[in-house]
Amino acid sequence: MWTLGPLGFTAPWLLLGLIVLPILWILLRAVPPAPIRRRFPGVALLLGLKDRESQSDRTPWWLLLLRLLAAAAIIIGFAGPVLNPQEQRSGDGPLLVLLDGTWADARDWPRRMERTSALLDDAARRGRPVAIAVATDLEPDLVMQPAESWMTRLPSLAPRPFEPDSEALLAWVDELEGPFDTFWFSDGLERESREPVLQALEAKGDVFVYQTPRPVLGLGPATFADGQIEMTINRSSGAGPGAVTVQAFGLDPAGVERNLAQIETEFEPAARTLDVALTLPPELRNRISRFQLDGVRSAAAVSLTDDALKRREVALIAGREEREEIDLLSPLHYVRQALAPTADILEGVLDDLLIAAPDVIVLADVATLSPNEVDVLFDWVEEGGMLLRFAGPRLAASDVSRGEEDPLMPVRLRAGGRTVGGAMSWGEPKALAPFEEDSPFYGLSVPDDVAVSAQVVAEPGPELDERVIAELTDGTPLVTRKVLGEGQVVLFHVTANAEWTTLPLSGLFVQMLERLAVLTRPERPTVEDLAGTTWAPEEVLDAFGQLSEADRLNGVTGEVLAEGTLSAEVPPGLYAGEEARIAVNVIKADTELAPAFWPARIPVEGPSLDQERPLKGLLIAVALALLTFDILASLLVSGRLRGPRSGVAALIALLLMLPPVAEAQERSEMTDDALAQVATGEVVLAHILTGDPTVDEVAEAGLRGLSNVLFARTSIEPGEPIAIDIERDELAFFPFLYWPITANQPLPSREAYGKINRYLRNGGMILFDTRDSDTAGFGSGSPEGRRLQAIARALDIPPLEPVPEDHVLTRTFYLIQAFPGRYTSRDVWVEASPPDAERAPGMPFRNLNDGVTPVVIGGNDWASAWAIGARGNWMLPIGRGAAGDRQREFAFRFGVNLIMHVLTGNYKSDQVHVPDLLDRLGQ
Repeated sequence: MWTLGPLGFTAPWLLLGLIVLPILWILLRAVPPAPIRRRFPGVALLLGLKDRESQSDRTPWWLLLLRLLAAAAIIIGFAGPVLNPQEQRSGDGPLLVLLDGTWADARDWPRRMERTSALLDDAARRGRPVAIAVATDLEPDLVMQPAESWMTRLPSLAPRPFEPDSEALLAWVDELEGPFDTFWFSDGLERESREPVLQALEAKGDVFVYQTPRPVLGLGPATFADGQIEMTINRSSGAGPGAVTVQAFGLDPAGVERNLAQIETEFEPAARTLDVALTLPPELRNRISRFQLDGVRSAAAVSLTDDALKRREVALIAGREEREEIDLLSPLHYVRQALAPTADILEGVLDDLLIAAPDVIVLADVATLSPNEVDVLFDWVEEGGMLLRFAGPRLAASDVSRGEEDPLMPVRLRAGGRTVGGAMSWGEPKALAPFEEDSPFYGLSVPDDVAVSAQVVAEPGPELDERVIAELTDGTPLVTRKVLGEGQVVLFHVTANAEWTTLPLSGLFVQMLERLAVLTRPERPTVEDLAGTTWAPEEVLDAFGQLSEADRLNGVTGEVLAEGTLSAEVPPGLYAGEEARIAVNVIKADTELAPAFWPARIPVEGPSLDQERPLKGLLIAVALALLTFDILASLLVSGRLRGPRSGVAALIALLLMLPPVAEAQERSEMTDDALAQVATGEVVLAHILTGDPTVDEVAEAGLRGLSNVLFARTSIEPGEPIAIDIERDELAFFPFLYWPITANQPLPSREAYGKINRYLRNGGMILFDTRDSDTAGFGSGSPEGRRLQAIARALDIPPLEPVPEDHVLTRTFYLIQAFPGRYTSRDVWVEASPPDAERAPGMPFRNLNDGVTPVVIGGNDWASAWAIGARGNWMLPIGRGAAGDRQREFAFRFGVNLIMHVLTGNYKSDQVHVPDLLDRLGQ
């Protein structure tokens, strides 16, 4: 490629054609020889006459210039001009494209892929073999291949939410066979492995670096201290904009994820850290599932929350009156001291406390409960509450759980209790035995000074072994537990104060409450705290900061989780244990983000480099426009373009050169009465506005195309489709709604959810289209699928199933078994058939006369297949050739069946139609 300033030419030899432009100028200016003058007296008779038509004796200079410019544009256009051609790298040997591929790359990953594509184009032109590697996902045997073979693999490359393994990366580079040049896409962060890896790559050949100068942002974990949530925002450098917004996301009372709170703040000049404090009421704070930096697309910009932030509400009830002047003898003193730093304590009457819906209820030496209290406590535990009971003199002297197991006790108890130490006992106080592997306390060390002098004793039974979670050295149960519905009942067979045991005086007491999830963890647990535990990933973050289900990952041991080293086996996300959850985030409390600096010998390229833009098409279009003007100018100069014809010709030329004007898709503002009149006057198909103009335009054009087909093939005569704002418009007027899903679509308000649920219950149908079947199947495999899950949480949607072969949708008008749109996935879901729907003997279909499915869910992008433009042409291509035409036809057939199903119900399921259907099926 030959470059001239910001321009490059792929075929520069064609520019030699510009040499002929002066010759063309001379030829076009040439005029015939001047006429010979012959005097003739009769010429005097012609004096004073005017010629109706005049002709110029030579071509005007401006018309010559116009023609030369058109010729120059054609010559330069076919020379292959390129604006901002990429710099030509020295060498024609192999090229290694190395991407760090971390979460720091996610924010501008598309730009990196564009630059990689430009590198592949350049390598293809020069015949250089290429290898592409992602440092966070290394291939053991990397082979140099033609650049063309990597083009189709670029879309499959993606960053990972962790940093590369330094030792593995260095070992991998050493094993590569050289020589080769390297183009390194740096994520902009400094790490220890960068210098040795750079030296190893320089030993193989030249190294070029791509790195953005923008600072990398990260949000630290949220902690609760002094009544407020505290976080630290980190950035890699003190340059750049300082304003940031932290958003708090969580579920509202309807179960819909929303932005519950946010705070706007700003970095000080040159500062690299910023402390943020947010004060929220406990109810709102407990709903928060994550914090996120607004506008930052990275896993480091997301801070997931776990039990450390959610202060649990614990209700305390004592069996005997507390004396404030003797705190150490109070039954609840030590429990209160253990809970105060990390939990919200509630005290009062049981009936009042249950109204506050606490997470845990502590009964300290409470023996007898009224029948009404037993009933309400039993229901509360079954719904997920934890009842934590402590023994004491009252419980030991009562008959609670003696002959029969009390429903609110984990085991039966012997009468009287047991004294194992003191002046009235021959024995010595008993110590605690090490915790078994199946105990939630496993891994906790037992202090030598913890002893038990008295306790209530469990009655032996077949279920006792599985309910004991802590015992004394002589095998006597110390803590027992039983599961009751979704909750559990736990009994400490000793007092909550130091009357029977020294356990409340030790740190082990607080650790045991923490393992039972009574306390909120004040800080990240250590390796010792998590020893012997296993944690299952619930949700994990990708590099772009999107949460997804972690159903394919294995459990992680507590020791590995406590280390906090992220990898493919331990990605950032939420991990659930037996009684608690731990959030593993990209940014830790001690994380520091430092920018990467490169030696002066390494050329560093940034995103300011403009993208290559071919100019051939533009120049050819300019040449055609100039030639059009040349035609008009030639007619004008020759005198053949006068009067009305001149205006018509100019208007035609302008119309030919003007780009097509996009048709306005948004309906004009109309009142509710006007909308009702339009929507009820005839059958009208409607679509939900998403906020994305392109998607809304295609949706309206798609419903217009489907309406035209319905008008031509059926007795339905639909009107013009209407765009619906679910927050403002009434839905009951429309039998059918098409709802395209976009990744950034706002969630409906509570009032809108109420309208949608009423619409579904009253016979309306919504077609949810995630438009992602080319990249993901049904479910949460794409941003659109995850957004649909968030939208659908608060909707009254019945159980779903894939469309069965005998569903009425397959035969309401056309007999079909496929439901293609722009894509052809089979993942289309409808309301599940009733369990008692059986096929009658000799009949090919089940009797499904029970209404219309309220929702149809898929991702085939049906509107794109139905969409027609203002001139009746297809807006978007579908497939290729005859196969594409056939796919579009079946997309329309599915649409016809769908609307017929909405308007006529399941009448085609009647067995009276079976003979006709069998005849059409040829059976």
